[in-house]
Amino acid sequence: MKTKQISVNEGILEGEEKTTCLIFRGVPYAEAPVGKLRFKAPVPKYPWKGVRQALAFPAMCPQPDPTGGFYGKEFYTSEQYPLPAQSEDCLYLNIWAPSMKRPGGYPVAVWIHGGAFDHGFSSEMEFDGETFAARDVILVTINYRVGVFGFFAHPDLKTDGVGNAGLLDQIQAVKWVKKNIAAFGGDPDRITLFGQSAGAMSVQALLCSPLAEGLISRAIMQSGGGYKNGLTRVVKPEDAYKTGRRIMDLCRAKNLNDMIRMPAEKLVSILPELYEQSGGLAFSPVIDGEVLKEDFDTCLEKGHVLDIPVMLGITADDITVEKGTDGRRSRFMFGCTGWADGHSRTSDQPVFVYYFKRSLPGDDAGAFHSSELWYVFGTLGRCWRPMTAHDYQLSDIIMERWTSFMKNGDPGKEWKPYSKGNFVRVFM
Repeated sequence: MKTKQISVNEGILEGEEKTTCLIFRGVPYAEAPVGKLRFKAPVPKYPWKGVRQALAFPAMCPQPDPTGGFYGKEFYTSEQYPLPAQSEDCLYLNIWAPSMKRPGGYPVAVWIHGGAFDHGFSSEMEFDGETFAARDVILVTINYRVGVFGFFAHPDLKTDGVGNAGLLDQIQAVKWVKKNIAAFGGDPDRITLFGQSAGAMSVQALLCSPLAEGLISRAIMQSGGGYKNGLTRVVKPEDAYKTGRRIMDLCRAKNLNDMIRMPAEKLVSILPELYEQSGGLAFSPVIDGEVLKEDFDTCLEKGHVLDIPVMLGITADDITVEKGTDGRRSRFMFGCTGWADGHSRTSDQPVFVYYFKRSLPGDDAGAFHSSELWYVFGTLGRCWRPMTAHDYQLSDIIMERWTSFMKNGDPGKEWKPYSKGNFVRVFM
């Protein structure tokens, strides 16, 4: 393996140098959130001495086994792409950049993975940046704390945000990129934040957060963002504390110190019972007065969102779309167009809306939630499905539109902003 060393603010990193791109894996953007730092806001990474290797993907935050069921087969059971180890020392990111620098720098795309805020990681098999680098875009994928580690709320943690440690991780990662990406040939003034499912909700949270002001220049929300879409939600501190008390009861913890000392495995094992008590998923962003001052819908209505170009959309058989119905008539899709309409009332920045309709080959799952990921990242060859020439052509089209938006805020090819003609781009 040929390697290359690059100096960042904290020290020297050594990554892989390929003919067409550089790959730096497992780059730390914060101190390990272990011991007394568990549940705390992320601490920026301290400088290191010597050369730090960035050749291996990092561990993922402790989480339930993802290998079962439909999504296990789809994304998590490939022998060629084994799951990483689990560790609370998980605050790392990965960078794919073109091997040759150029004047002005390359646009940068920062990816926030989905996973219901309780699972997922930055090096899932469907994510890869070589195709982005080939299109002159730097891709950064990030880990953040999930589950109890990222969204546990307790009154004694008020100074670290109420139940938003995972979102603070994301903000810290983007801050690291803003400060250091020029060393990899990137333009720190052209950062696109994009994500899917809980990752899209995270993008929407940062669009609404005063802490993200000046950090990003464009955003993409895939199957998770929107206005009154029936899925995205934020909670008040008292609700987050109530969930926190449930967690402590399930762990048989008497106080915060007990929770800090609790084995990581215990914090994962309680999740099924926690969901049963909560009546569904237990974790979501919190209106803590720091990361979020208002709920997402109120932010949009008042124009308190970042004034930047945005793209958002869903898949035809998405998570809340009733099977056999037209997803374009779903509440989830109306949430996307409603967000575009709302944004146009307070901003001149364009909003582009899409609808992914391609039924994937191999079964009758259709255009299921997360199905577009194979196409967005150009990783169809990693999928078990019998992809056709049409699928590869569609992936090429989608990647061209996404990277065009990342470069200049316009996906091109006559894809009109929704607020100027109610135009929805259909991919099928």
